[in-house]
Amino acid sequence: MHALSIRSIAPSKANHRWVSISVCVFLAALTWIVFGQTLGHDFVNYDDPRYVYENTKITSGLSIAGIGWAFTHIHSENWHPLTTISHMLDCQLYGLRAGGHHFTNVLLHTISVVLLFLALRQMTGALWRSAFVATLFAIHPLHVESVAWVAERKDVLSGVFFMLTLLAYVHHVRAPSIRRYLTVALLFTAGLMSKPMLVTLPFVLLLLDYWPFQRFAQKAEVKLKPPPLRLWDRQSVAGQLILEKIPLVGLSAVSGIVTFLAQRYALGWTEQLPISSRATNALVTYVAYIWQMLWPVKLAVFYPHPENRLPVWEIILALAALIAISAAAFAVRKKRPYVITGWLWYLGMLVPVIGLVQVGWQGRADRYTYLPQIGLYIMGTWTVADWSASWRHQREILGASAAIIIGVLSWRGWIQTTFWRDSETLFTHTLAVTSNNDVAENNLGIVLLRKGKLDEAISMLQAAVNLRPENAPAHDNLAKAFLQKGQVADAMIHYRKLLEIQPENVEAHNILGTVLIQHGRIREAIEQWQETLTIQPDNGNAKSNLAWVFATSPEGSFRDGVRAVQLAEQALRLSGGKNPIIFRTLAAAYAESGRFPEAIETAKRGVELANSQGNSGLAAELQSNIALYQAGRPLRDPNLTTGNLSPNSE
Repeated sequence: MHALSIRSIAPSKANHRWVSISVCVFLAALTWIVFGQTLGHDFVNYDDPRYVYENTKITSGLSIAGIGWAFTHIHSENWHPLTTISHMLDCQLYGLRAGGHHFTNVLLHTISVVLLFLALRQMTGALWRSAFVATLFAIHPLHVESVAWVAERKDVLSGVFFMLTLLAYVHHVRAPSIRRYLTVALLFTAGLMSKPMLVTLPFVLLLLDYWPFQRFAQKAEVKLKPPPLRLWDRQSVAGQLILEKIPLVGLSAVSGIVTFLAQRYALGWTEQLPISSRATNALVTYVAYIWQMLWPVKLAVFYPHPENRLPVWEIILALAALIAISAAAFAVRKKRPYVITGWLWYLGMLVPVIGLVQVGWQGRADRYTYLPQIGLYIMGTWTVADWSASWRHQREILGASAAIIIGVLSWRGWIQTTFWRDSETLFTHTLAVTSNNDVAENNLGIVLLRKGKLDEAISMLQAAVNLRPENAPAHDNLAKAFLQKGQVADAMIHYRKLLEIQPENVEAHNILGTVLIQHGRIREAIEQWQETLTIQPDNGNAKSNLAWVFATSPEGSFRDGVRAVQLAEQALRLSGGKNPIIFRTLAAAYAESGRFPEAIETAKRGVELANSQGNSGLAAELQSNIALYQAGRPLRDPNLTTGNLSPNSE
């Protein structure tokens, strides 16, 4: 069936409105059947920490200052202020109860599903085909990652604005006007501020102009009603349609530039991976996504990049398949225009994330198919419906087939969603369906480390390091595991390796300084904390530790009372006066400088704060320090020479 013109498909109140409402209810119910279980799921330790529960800007909830921060700062190597604000709102509403955050994801996905159905229904006039496409979008297992992963809020939020942009464009096409065009642009901008992957949306709108809108086929006398511009008047219909998209392309360009600047520190691995390896993997990935759409098994949160290990035959086969499908789509473009629209929708929308510009170590990711594969759903659904038009019992056969497909995909989607219950389940499954997966080894190692299963954690993290020696997180976590087990020398090896990979990792510098102190290597510890302050001048942890050493070291060569006071006062300001340990440090610094009245007063303030926080041990220690200061004697920490640093670290 060829697409109808916009005028002939305009929906009317008499056109089975109740059927459309029933379809919307069915789509919403099915979505919640598959994904409703996530309300009982936890956060996972992959991206969720930096996106949500370890990010104080997010956990503080929604505020005017927070909204301003979202628009003026980078969040997790991306500029997506609306996504950031949505996470803040969740924390405002639900705190850190993971179920609430999952509820928002499922709700947004449900809205996208219903809007997709309505948009396709209005664009094509084909109710059941539109319903089937929307159903595939709702429950396909490849979409589990986008919905069940809190950190992928940007997918489902941008999906809502994508669908709203399509609906707004339908209204603009029916009766073009500046107001309607601005509505399209505004919704598109909101989508870009949710996830910049939507930069290809102007291209999708141009494809829709070809089919189902058939605007390229319009005669000159029924062109759009444009503003009175000479440039516009001189253009063909195709030229006018392209010119119409230029402002939207401009928005895409701005978003692309901002994204590149935001991710420039995450692009380092691109320089290590030759363009040939990226290009060949992109070819194979295009075909892999199609296969996963048809046979969605062995899905994982992370697929290691094959680098230069792809077999030549696989690359050639992928290239041949892409060329063959593209040629076929072009050949039938007049008889079946939806084929080329759907195929180019799929190819075009994946371009920003196909890996030509590599960000991270993944070879591909299920979440990247969230919107692009809608094009394949459209292409397949319309092709099968038209191909079977002459069948005697077409309605019954297609209805039964659709029911089976929906049933199987819903079951597989539900199963795949169960793997996202928690971090241990997720990464145990990932290791079961992939090989040589250092990211899964590392994240499962973190789970074991937090459970106190040190030997298992060390084994898992060591495997991650062996797979990818330049994997900084694995070295970091392995060092922490060795520290917990008391193998300090082994921990130091991995902290030094971590700093070779990430020389500006201030946390590693701080921890290594503490470890060095524990080994009596005070001078080297001081160097680590000074390096921290070179990188991050306002690091209160380094300031506090340095102040303590300068104030209380038994070795006179390390003491510097003036510097200790300066650092401790700065650390106190940075802490907001809420950390009694820093009051202890500042009091010791005053005493080393001979300012005993100030030392006594500061220590008393520390006692009050420690008691208010229920820290009676620290309060008692501060009381004994006060007695020392009243006697006119500075504090000395014998642990600085016997191998244990007093607990100044925050």
